[in-house]
Amino acid sequence: MSFDSMGLSPALLRAVSEQGYTQPTPIQAKVIPVVLEGRDVMAGAQTGTGKTAGFTLPLLQRLMQNTPPTRGRVRALILTPTRELAAQVAESVKNYGKHMPFKTTVIYGGVSINPQIDQLRRGVDIIVATPGRLLDHAQQRTVDLRHVEIFVLDEADRMLDMGFLPDIRRVIAMLPQQRQSLLFSATFPEDIRALANKLLQSPVSVEVGGRNAAAEKIEQAAYFVDKGQKRDLLSWLIGSGNWQQVLVFTRTKHGANKLAEQLVRDGFSAAAIHGNKSQGARTRALADFKRNAVRVLVATDIAARGLDIDQLPHVVNYDLPEVAEHYVHRIGRTGRAGNEGLAVSLVGRDERPLLKAIERLLGYAVAIRQPDGYVPPAPRPAENQSQSRAQQPANGGHAHRGQPARRDGGRRHGGRSQGHGSRSAGRAQGRGR
Repeated sequence: MSFDSMGLSPALLRAVSEQGYTQPTPIQAKVIPVVLEGRDVMAGAQTGTGKTAGFTLPLLQRLMQNTPPTRGRVRALILTPTRELAAQVAESVKNYGKHMPFKTTVIYGGVSINPQIDQLRRGVDIIVATPGRLLDHAQQRTVDLRHVEIFVLDEADRMLDMGFLPDIRRVIAMLPQQRQSLLFSATFPEDIRALANKLLQSPVSVEVGGRNAAAEKIEQAAYFVDKGQKRDLLSWLIGSGNWQQVLVFTRTKHGANKLAEQLVRDGFSAAAIHGNKSQGARTRALADFKRNAVRVLVATDIAARGLDIDQLPHVVNYDLPEVAEHYVHRIGRTGRAGNEGLAVSLVGRDERPLLKAIERLLGYAVAIRQPDGYVPPAPRPAENQSQSRAQQPANGGHAHRGQPARRDGGRRHGGRSQGHGSRSAGRAQGRGR
């Protein structure tokens, strides 16, 4: 099957060709014809499968076919969990709709609301939004959703993880009863299925690949390493392998900042991206990473979904996620659209149960590698003290000439603060408020 055979308009086919695509991905081949028929869809697919174009192309076609158009009114709403994903989806809508007369705007928090109000007042056809800021506009009566013809809920399970379910229900209550609704989710927990039952009317279920499956072309490997040596091993892997574009996941915001600073001291250009960063800083860091001005991007799970980076070759789990499903979303940043990729996990002794949970989810074991040629640094005095405290004299200070032991745990390793913090530390990241 080709895009030419799917019944898309010449304007859309021209835009698709300009983006360099000729063959639809499996999810596109299944979803596009169903959406063009006007049916509701509940779609499940692993990340990186091209689902954004899967709903964007038929959405644009449907809006063009539905006549007469309602000028100046919002005709389509795409709801996403994070600011970064909203910006990327809006960019895709604009690229695919560049030869069509539609106006698209993106609405999310972290930036001034006034320019968004101005755009809405001038009239838009398509809104891509995060829930929090969209509800802010609704409260101020600067957006009217009563004429929406097509509603897309993207990354529904991520919405659930971030606590957006009440907000989603409030948004749905503002939509007209007669509409086409599309729900996309990588996983389908019970709450998502309950939401789908209320949102969708006689939906067509579309699924590509097994749920929670990692992309086939992602090579996965794990290294067992002491927590205090993770930073040294990461730097060695990047340097010895000449990795030029590396996305690294940490569990906490503080850990992301600290690791990025340490990698810079190791001689690598690095930046951190997480929910405490301003929207401008997050946008700049991502843009620099995409154009290879930054070699290593250190991120919390705010970046685990939706980051569309062409041919990203390397993803590293510096800290394993506490929720096994998040592993699939993280490593899905590589191996996208048929490209090959490598996903590496640095596994401390206390994280081995997390790796077992991930392997149960995947249904197979992740390959354990030995870092051939890597020489671990000699333990620092503070580490010797913490590891053999029971054998040391009561004053514990023979290695420090009577001075108190250092409290940084060996600063150059950067591992002391990793892997701690609240489980909900990232829940509100990227909410768009």
